[in-house]
Parts: sequence; structure tokens; C-alpha cells
Amino acid sequence: MTRRVTRVASNSYHPRLNPLEIAPRMTAPLRLLALILAVALLSGCAAVRNFEFRNLGIPPVHRVTIQQGNVITQEMIDRLRPGMTRRQVQFVMGEPILGNTFQADRWDYIYNIQVGAQQRRQQRFTVYFEGDALTRFEGDFVPSELQVVHDAALQEAVEAVSD
Repeated sequence: MTRRVTRVASNSYHPRLNPLEIAPRMTAPLRLLALILAVALLSGCAAVRNFEFRNLGIPPVHRVTIQQGNVITQEMIDRLRPGMTRRQVQFVMGEPILGNTFQADRWDYIYNIQVGAQQRRQQRFTVYFEGDALTRFEGDFVPSELQVVHDAALQEAVEAVSD
């Protein structure tokens, strides 16, 4: 190994190895090191797919709750009665999300919610009218048992009074 003196910007001379003399001897180990590093990094990519950050205590990425459509509650369904006008149903349930131009006597209420990374849930409810009066409704909700018992008792009382 020979040392050469090279001139540096500070006008001082010091001995330094010529990089061109080192290169032929260092390329084989550098190539081997680069190959080992590349294999280690690429093999780590397969493990990242199954890796969970919760194990490290790193908080997950926040996912926004997505809500679309009309919120439908059991209280709303319990307030519906056959014979209600369209305005009364609209007051209880809100404006329908889907207006059917081919069937004006049908209103569809649809509610979608996706909380974070959970699977999306959908609730559907449809009301039917004849003229301006509510005739029936169907969907993912039914009137609660208490409401059904109350309506049956009311119907019996009306029949008893009319007899």
C-alpha cells in the first residue's frame, strides 16, 4: 500500500490513500454486504404484512365513523300508526332518503353506518301509503311488543264502545 500526499483546500499537505487504489479490494466485500442487506430487508417485507402494531404499543390509525342516510330508531317506529298522513309520517321519520318516482306511495328510509374498520351495517325501512294515509310499513324494525299490546287493547276498547 503506497501513500500519496495530496493537496487539500487549506494548502496543507497530508498523506491520504488514493480511492482508486482501494476500490478493487473493497468492491467484493461491499457487494456481499449490499446483497446481505437487500435479502434481510426484502425478507422483512413478508413479515410486515402479518405484523400488528398493537404488539409494540403503537396506537392504530384513527378511522372515521361514516354515517349515511336517515337515522332510524325503535322510538320512531313505535310512533307510527296506520292512517297517519304523509306529513305526520315525515314529522316522525324525517324526509325519506329515496324518493321513488314510479311508486309515489312508497317511501324508503335507508341508514348505513361504518364505525372504524368494522363491517358496514345497513338498516332499511319502507312505508306505504294509499292516497295520503299510511297503510303499512316493513323493514328491519318492527313495533315493540309493548306497542303491539297497547294497539290491541285500544282496538278492543274501540270495538267494545261501538257495540
